[in-house]
Amino acid sequence: MEKVVGYVRVSTKGQVKDGYSLSYQVEEIERFCKENNLEMLGISKDEGISGAKVDENGLTIEREGLQELLANLHWHSVSHIIVLNTSRLWRADMVKVLIQRELKRHSVDVKAIEQPNYSIYAHDPNDFLINGMMELLDQYQRLEIALKLGRGRKKKAQQGGYAGGGVAFGYTATKGQKSIQIDERQAETVRRLFSLRETNPTWSLTQMALQLDVEGYRTAQEKSFTKVQVKRILDREGFYKGQYTYSHIESQGIHQPII
Repeated sequence: MEKVVGYVRVSTKGQVKDGYSLSYQVEEIERFCKENNLEMLGISKDEGISGAKVDENGLTIEREGLQELLANLHWHSVSHIIVLNTSRLWRADMVKVLIQRELKRHSVDVKAIEQPNYSIYAHDPNDFLINGMMELLDQYQRLEIALKLGRGRKKKAQQGGYAGGGVAFGYTATKGQKSIQIDERQAETVRRLFSLRETNPTWSLTQMALQLDVEGYRTAQEKSFTKVQVKRILDREGFYKGQYTYSHIESQGIHQPII
């Protein structure tokens, strides 16, 4: 029986736009595997993370679930990653290049349930054209939505308010409130991390992540910290001090500082 792994993602917690909730994606993948006699070894998940998110400097994909899946490809010896559609894996060209490069290293292909002819190894001109058009339309839709939301978010940002998107670790957003609020448990972790950096200036990101683990600190998903997550927090030092940055707008935030 052919061995495969699955991957599901939503951009915002609780998202059900277009019916692409996490549970729906999981059900479709499990059904597809059953119908096609595929052995599912596991399904990796990312919740509340954009498919366009990438660390431009380190050229790494900032998605814990996907990172773990790609890192284990060698040991799993699978032939395919099963997804509902390719937009669950990527929504930006740079992310697409990074993922496909890693998949090709291990001779793994993508099976997209809603794009039955898709393959990262496709050479048929018709398939190439159709798949390319679908991805372009998906990217166009994303840009169109971003444009519509952009004006309102920029206005909020100019006033120092939360303009949407992922909430920084250490804070929580409540519907109907104008600003984000401190999550005291996570805020304690943020303070400890900046304290570690101050008292141990020569430590690497990995050393700081290991120390947080030793002391019992955990991520929002109750997992051990990685160097990527540590870097993400340290890079937001200005935000944790009360500054707010959105796009090219910088202002004094109305959120309470943590450090």
